[in-house]
Amino acid sequence: MAVDAVASLVETVVGRIWPDKTEQERAQIAAALALVQGQIDINKAEAASPNAFTSSWRPAIGWVCAAALAMQYIVRPLVAWVGIVTNNPLPTLPGIDEHLWELLTALLGLSGLRTFEKVKSVA
Repeated sequence: MAVDAVASLVETVVGRIWPDKTEQERAQIAAALALVQGQIDINKAEAASPNAFTSSWRPAIGWVCAAALAMQYIVRPLVAWVGIVTNNPLPTLPGIDEHLWELLTALLGLSGLRTFEKVKSVA
């Protein structure tokens, strides 16, 4: 009995000094999975919401990106062209930097993945 108590004490001390990496890794993975599952639950609740501001913020970002692209590549050149044709040079409208392309690429990539999921009947 004394040997079991000493063995338990030694095991506790060794476990605190040199913790088992596999247990720590399992705990970290479990915490990460719980976090991801929580985000999935939030996404489902947002998508099911009847409130337009909650359920349609992702499409709204797509529309904002489309409007910004239209401004950059259609409206801005047309305004400059009208100014030149009417011989009334207008001030140059501000341009949009390369971050718009990063956003567009991300949105198109996500929508492409979603389309692939729908074709494969994953979700």
